[in-house]
Amino acid sequence: MGRIGGKVAFVTGAARGLGRATALRFAEEGADLLLVDIPATEQDLVSVCAAVEDRGQRAQHTLADVRDLTAMEQFVQQGAHEFGRLDIVVANAGIITWGRFWEMDPQRWRDMIDINLTGVFNTFRAAAPAMIGAGNGGSIIAVSSVAGIKSLPGQAHYSAAKAGVVGLVKSAAIELAPYRIRVNSVHPWGMRTAMSEDNPEMQKLFEDNPSYAAAMGQILLDPPVSEPEDVANAILFLASEEARTITAAQVPVDHGATKI
Repeated sequence: MGRIGGKVAFVTGAARGLGRATALRFAEEGADLLLVDIPATEQDLVSVCAAVEDRGQRAQHTLADVRDLTAMEQFVQQGAHEFGRLDIVVANAGIITWGRFWEMDPQRWRDMIDINLTGVFNTFRAAAPAMIGAGNGGSIIAVSSVAGIKSLPGQAHYSAAKAGVVGLVKSAAIELAPYRIRVNSVHPWGMRTAMSEDNPEMQKLFEDNPSYAAAMGQILLDPPVSEPEDVANAILFLASEEARTITAAQVPVDHGATKI
């Protein structure tokens, strides 16, 4: 208990899945939370705030799209002022879709890059001034993917965005090091969340193109997918002082998928 006690964390995509698991894990370890998700998740986001408070921590939330930099900046500035600091950022919000690049509607490409890459930039951009101003150092964690290390079929747009996150993380780590702010990325394989389960688009892609399965590679560990809590535990480690010498790293939580 208390691995991040007394700290304040900002988590995007916090209403469901990995974002929810991370928020609750942080609350269990003593952090207060600033939580963001899109309007469609309002009921779930309110529920997460209540669960954080049930664990004895404070929570504030807002409904905002990570593509809206102004909204993100306003929320972070207000939250950091009211809580008195900002120590941890988790850029988790994202989407996933499937399709071959030459058959893809250009809007699908734009949406993917805008949310999964520019949304991470906006999260960093909104949070960094508050962290620097607080003068306490800190940790920023971006949720990338196996696809950010190893490109996958049917995922040209997703792989491009997640690989872009790696480049952003490495540059941010260099630029924020003088302020004792670490920046890392985590790279999950599959997770048992609503976003990744029961995806007919993905199933049809692999049924129509059997050779694509080999390009996905193998994993070394069962079960074949992670629970959100598995990845949240890795994020907690990177947020804590246990990882105080780790920055600009790509941390796989991938059952060995990027090692074969």
